[in-house]
Amino acid sequence: MAKIRIIGGGLAGCECAFGLARRGHEVELVEMRPDVPTPAHSGGGLAELVCSNSFRSDSETNAVGLLKREMELMGSLVMRIGATVRVPAGDAFAVDRERFSAAMTATIEGEPRIALRREEVRGLERGDADYLVVATGPLTSGALFDAIGGRLGNDGLYFYDAIAPILAADSLDMSKLYWKSRWGKGDGSDYLNAAMTESEYTAFLHALRAAEVYPFHDFENAAHFEGCLPIEEMAARGDDTLRYGPMKPVGLDHPVTGERPYAVVQLRKEDLSDEYFNIVGFQTKMKIPEQKRLLGMIPGLENCSVARWGAMHRNTFINGPRHLTSAFHLKDDSRLFFAGQITGVEGYIESAAVGLLVARYVDEMERTGSVAPLPYHTALGALGRHVAESSPERYQPSNVTWGLIEDRIGKVRMKKEVRRQKQAEIALAQIGSLAAL
Repeated sequence: MAKIRIIGGGLAGCECAFGLARRGHEVELVEMRPDVPTPAHSGGGLAELVCSNSFRSDSETNAVGLLKREMELMGSLVMRIGATVRVPAGDAFAVDRERFSAAMTATIEGEPRIALRREEVRGLERGDADYLVVATGPLTSGALFDAIGGRLGNDGLYFYDAIAPILAADSLDMSKLYWKSRWGKGDGSDYLNAAMTESEYTAFLHALRAAEVYPFHDFENAAHFEGCLPIEEMAARGDDTLRYGPMKPVGLDHPVTGERPYAVVQLRKEDLSDEYFNIVGFQTKMKIPEQKRLLGMIPGLENCSVARWGAMHRNTFINGPRHLTSAFHLKDDSRLFFAGQITGVEGYIESAAVGLLVARYVDEMERTGSVAPLPYHTALGALGRHVAESSPERYQPSNVTWGLIEDRIGKVRMKKEVRRQKQAEIALAQIGSLAAL
C-alpha cells in the first residue's frame, strides 16, 4: 500500500483522505488552521463551511442532485455525515454547519490510517510519501500559492468570493415575516420570507448602490464567480436584476392574503436548533456599518442581531485544461494530484466529489500504474471533463451542470424533465457498476 500526503483539511481533503484510508493506504493529512487562520474561516475544525450551509438541490434530475446520488453510491463521507446533520431547506440539501464540521473532524481523527498534522505547508515536496494531493481550496496560503505558480509557470488564477450575513432567529420580527418555500416545496417551514413593496424595494436598491464596500487588496480588476455574486454587484447591473435573482417573488405569494410581493428576501435555516438564519443570495463585500443599515431596511429585520457579517475572500484556482488530466493529476507528473476548488470546480459538493475521485484515482494508479477516469456521461466524470477539456484561454470555475454531462440518449425528442431522468438513470447504473471496483 502507498503513503499519500494531502495538503488541506477541507471537504476535498477530508473526502480524499477517508477514501484512501478506506482502501488501506496510509495518509498524512496536513491542515494549517487554527495555527494559520484564513480571512473566511472562524475556527480550526475540518471541512468548515464558510459561504453557505446549503449543498443545493437534492433532486437527481438536477445535475448537482445527480452528483450527490453518485457520491452516495461511491461511499462518500461528506454525504454520509451530511445526512446525519441535515436541516430542512425545501428541495435543497442543507446542513447544520457546526455539527457537520465537528462530525467530519471526529471521523478523520478517529481513522487509524490517517495522521492529522496541524502546520502550514509552503511547498510541493512529497517528502517520504508516494503521492502528493493538493486540496488547499480557495484560500491557499501565499507561500504555497507561489510554489504552485512557480511549478505551473505562473498559470495560477484567482477571483473574489463573497459570503452572506447570518442572523439570530430571536431578533427577527416574526409578525412581518411568513413561512413558505418557493412553489410549496418542502413542508412549508423551511424558509422565512420578508416581503417588499415596490417603494421599499426601490429605496433598498438606491441605498445598496450607494453603500461603501471594502476595497480590493491584491489586484484592482476583481472578477467574481457568477454563481456567488455580491448583492451590490447584482444591484449595479439593473433595477430588476435582484427581482429576477435572489429577491424573486414568483412562487412566494403570501399564504394568508394571496398577494404577490414586489420583491422577497428569503432567510434559510442555518442550524438544527433553528437559532440562526442565512440570508439567501445576500453575499456581500459591504462594510459592516453599511450592512447594518441595509438590513434595517428589510421588513422584519429592522432590529436583527447579526451572528456573522458578510465578507469577501480570495478564491484560488489553477488552469486545469493546461495542466491537469481528467484524473486530476499533472500532465507531467502522475504522482502530483490536485483536488477540490483549486482545480476549477465550484461548490461544496463538487469540491468533495473531486476529493472522492482523486482517492479512487490514486488507488488505481498505485495498483495498476494507470488511471481510467469515470465516463463523461456521469456527473462525477463530467467534472474531470470540465477540468481537462475546457478552453484554457477561457477557463473559469464551474458548478456541475447538465451542459458538462455527456448526453448518451441522442437526438430523440422528449421533454427536458424526462430526458434528465433518463440521463440520471443511465449515469447511476454506470456508477453502480463501477462503485465496487
